[in-house]
Amino acid sequence: MRILICEDSVLLREGLVRLLEHSGHEVAAALPDTTELFTTLEHDMPDLAILDVRLPPTYSDEGIRAALRIREQYPDLPLLVLSQYVEERYASELISAYTPALGYLLKDRVADVTDFVESLEQIRTGGTILDPEVVAQLLTRSNHDNRMQRLTARERTVLAAVAEGKSNQAIAELLHLSEASVEKHITAIFQKLELEADGTGNRRVLAALAHIENQAASPQPRQD
Repeated sequence: MRILICEDSVLLREGLVRLLEHSGHEVAAALPDTTELFTTLEHDMPDLAILDVRLPPTYSDEGIRAALRIREQYPDLPLLVLSQYVEERYASELISAYTPALGYLLKDRVADVTDFVESLEQIRTGGTILDPEVVAQLLTRSNHDNRMQRLTARERTVLAAVAEGKSNQAIAELLHLSEASVEKHITAIFQKLELEADGTGNRRVLAALAHIENQAASPQPRQD
């Protein structure tokens, strides 16, 4: 796998280069900032890109904004955002489309080299890898608490399809419903999870993340 790295820390950048090459991968480019990022992508497309969130010159959000631009221009390029921080606004926007081959991991929580390399390989093959802390912070921001229990069985089924990245049309075909019915179910889900449109969050991604966090608990739903 050919991998592009965009990381300002020399130590971490060179550490990633050595780690990836030792694991049998090729580093297509190792960039300190986004200055040459899109020129590099235009002339030498890698199999996967790793970007830090905070890069020069302001060390605020250059990296994750570049990730969003990559998603727009090269939607098929597998992408891993690797950061010390959860940039909530842009993280929500980046994840909201639920396009495949995407990861968001926190540097401090990447403790196992084998797991990290496996995560890259999963992303390369279309997987979505989200750090649990990223999910937790986005959900805390939505303040959903235990509101998942308010959903009916049908609403849970619709929400599960949303979490898989399916469009309203695809959900309608899957469940043999009209698109209007699907829209009504999704509106009800937003209301029950108290995910109101406020201009700063994405209700669809937060609802899907709520499903991801709660699916292990599997509380008994009400029937329609």
